[in-house]
Amino acid sequence: MDFVVETLLFLFFAATVAGFMDTLAGGGGLITIPALVVSGVPPLAALGTNKLQSSFGSGTSSFLLFKRKKIHWQELRPMMVAAFVGSVAGTIIVQFIDAKVLGFMIPLVLIIIAAYFITAPYLQLESTEPRMSNNVYQKTVLPVIGIYDGMFGPGTGSFLAVAGVSFRGLELIKATAIAKPLNFATNIASLIVFIFAGQIMWLAGFAMIVGQMLGAWMGSHYLFKVNPKVLRILIVTICLIMLGQYWYKQIAV
Repeated sequence: MDFVVETLLFLFFAATVAGFMDTLAGGGGLITIPALVVSGVPPLAALGTNKLQSSFGSGTSSFLLFKRKKIHWQELRPMMVAAFVGSVAGTIIVQFIDAKVLGFMIPLVLIIIAAYFITAPYLQLESTEPRMSNNVYQKTVLPVIGIYDGMFGPGTGSFLAVAGVSFRGLELIKATAIAKPLNFATNIASLIVFIFAGQIMWLAGFAMIVGQMLGAWMGSHYLFKVNPKVLRILIVTICLIMLGQYWYKQIAV
């Protein structure tokens, strides 16, 4: 698929907005995947290309957290492996879904995630007693979230943080920090499968990587200055507008 300059600029701008808002409130995938779909990228390639740019973002965050010793490799390695395996399975499964079915499923999943994103309550900051052993958590919850990320993706970081708080009793800040390398593991696992499947639009992906970096840099300068709830509403609004445009184009065709 050949991209005109206008399309690449649109994807760059969408990724910039996503990177900015993702830094402050999460949910960047609710912008980047619809942007790819609206640009005419086939459903599987849209998921694969999104993994390229999201792997870069989650990888950078994880590297910085490890470097600053906010999280520790020995503790997270088995958890990352569990999430990685789940994501590989999910990405393999999605390769066998018919393109027309997937073209319907992606917007539907995005709407469900958007509804969750806008209504999800903020979690408590304090730690509590674990409701599940670490062993069971690694063998059940993490692979399931990994499968979801391999198949679709948006909201995975939030799901991992919520799972850490709900099942392992972690405080929100630690759960969010741990979610970053776990999300990187699911992203890179999915990306590897998509690369072997030939489902990456490299030019679009690199344009979006640059946009994500710029957006994240701008977002870091506005931390704690913007109401996250307002940003959540804005993210969902942008998502629904692009999905509406996509469905209009489908009907028109």
